[in-house]
Amino acid sequence: MPCEIVENIGCLLVVKIRGKLSKPEIDAAQRVAIDVIRREGRARILIIGENFEGWEEKGNWGDLSFMMQYDSRIERIALVGKKKWEDLAIAFTGKGMRSAQVEYFLPAQLGAARAWVTS
Repeated sequence: MPCEIVENIGCLLVVKIRGKLSKPEIDAAQRVAIDVIRREGRARILIIGENFEGWEEKGNWGDLSFMMQYDSRIERIALVGKKKWEDLAIAFTGKGMRSAQVEYFLPAQLGAARAWVTS
């Protein structure tokens, strides 16, 4: 499974993404995030790209309904991946255009990413 929830404890949601990410997979992860927000009142999200190959072309990637409805209750998003994906991942998550803090970390900085997202 290219998009897998590997941790869902308290307000922390940890997602691993492998291969090409599809729109239905991100939609499923967003539904889990909604559950976290409803349960905890807020969410912090750590996204780990392992052998990430980008995004599938098909799907409505311009759908911002999740962000519009729940962004104010997402406090931090930490992204972990190879340097080559940094700019695209930052753009994809809307850093600077949303209330959530978004930071990118390299794979060797996974511990720092977890520390940042949970602090």
